Amino acid sequence: MNKPLVGALLSVLFLGAGVAPAAASTATSPDRTEARAAAVTFAGTVALSNCSGSVVRAPSSQPGDPALVLSNGHCLETGFPDPGEVVLNKSSTRSFTLLNAAGSGVGTLRASKIAYGTMTDTDVSLYQLTRTYAQIESSYGIKALELDAVRPAQGKAITVVSGYWKRTYSCAVDGFAYRLKEGVWTWKDSVRYTSACQTIGGTSGSPVIDNATGKVVAVNNTGNEDGQRCTDNNPCEVAEDGTVTVRKGINYAQQTYTLVPCIGAGNQIDLNRAGCALPKP
Repeated sequence: MNKPLVGALLSVLFLGAGVAPAAASTATSPDRTEARAAAVTFAGTVALSNCSGSVVRAPSSQPGDPALVLSNGHCLETGFPDPGEVVLNKSSTRSFTLLNAAGSGVGTLRASKIAYGTMTDTDVSLYQLTRTYAQIESSYGIKALELDAVRPAQGKAITVVSGYWKRTYSCAVDGFAYRLKEGVWTWKDSVRYTSACQTIGGTSGSPVIDNATGKVVAVNNTGNEDGQRCTDNNPCEVAEDGTVTVRKGINYAQQTYTLVPCIGAGNQIDLNRAGCALPKP
């Protein structure tokens, strides 16, 4: 995984490498197929204690619905879910720092529950907040990012926006991994970035934004650090015929269009809705 950060020591290590979370920066891409849209900013992203995330809405979400925060399953405060484990409607009081377009923290949002979390088939968490979209927009002038209901296409220009580091990474969708295996976890149909998106620990949970639409198409979650085969922090791709491919230095994300059919009225997670294929408890 793009490891969640724990404690001050890791922050010092990264700061020593010249990556300061206090200043917004951009990692540019020489191999982008499209120019990065100026509209891609930090607005609506959040910083967790150990990861990144974003305030998101489904196409059907209403202003009066309790807002949702998207991050990774491996960023949950309850620890990494086991293979096959699904966290559903579990009480939480976790806090998130909301960022504006420039990457400055403008307020604190708080969860009421973990609406959904898993590391099976995908690596995702959705927190339900104590405030509605309308309340957040009224207080801070910031709108939620919309989840795209359509699968992203190969070659699309994308931006990974890290609220933790206040840093962006621009590249393109290089392709898709039929299965992505890391340690004991396996994820389906993962997005593979082109090499320019060199995400690091703390970028876990960052929204992956389609530059052309401004919509969230995936959530950043892992990368092969050392060239090892299918180990922790070294995911491998497994093709439909079982062929294993290792791509050292390449990073990945989990598609989020699959979340949209599972978000029902009032932004409640309903795993029995038509088209919802997320793992159930």
